[in-house]
Amino acid sequence: MEVDKWTKQIQTERQQKDDLFKMGYQSPISFEEREDFKGLDYYPPDIRYRFELELVQHSKMDILEIEDTKGNVRNLVRYGEFRFNIAGVEYRLQGYKSNRKDERLFIPFRDLTSGKDTYGAGRYLDLEPGRDQMPGGEWVLDLNKAYNPWCAYSENYACPFTPPENWLKVEIRAGEKNYTSKSEYA
Repeated sequence: MEVDKWTKQIQTERQQKDDLFKMGYQSPISFEEREDFKGLDYYPPDIRYRFELELVQHSKMDILEIEDTKGNVRNLVRYGEFRFNIAGVEYRLQGYKSNRKDERLFIPFRDLTSGKDTYGAGRYLDLEPGRDQMPGGEWVLDLNKAYNPWCAYSENYACPFTPPENWLKVEIRAGEKNYTSKSEYA
């Protein structure tokens, strides 16, 4: 992998998201805040948080009930897990699906930056086979693409909480940081 090309891709994706949040009709940021919106805050791209990993599928795909920020319960299929190392320590993140036929993997996680530099309830990753799976079957788990759920920007959204099994005891200094709002809700 060419690091310069990867870094530019990360920066381009971030700029596109900033543009969407400033001008897009689907933006979770209020119209009042968009006038002063200068972009989201991110950690600098760091290749050490990009992994090419096998997804270890669970033989028994249990249904996990996860509460969201509005008190609703959502059912997710506990599909498989990724195992990776940071500074010589192995960590695991569970990948969930909305149902067994869904192709997209949803990976919510918290880490030791949660509630400090990053959103307290955790951040998310979405992996799709056509975009994030390599020809040999390995997945690209790039924590530099970790993003805040939309409830971090507005109380109008309901977002699933991160299950305790995806609470990492390490700082993930990659991806999106806290959003600082000028409104009462931040």
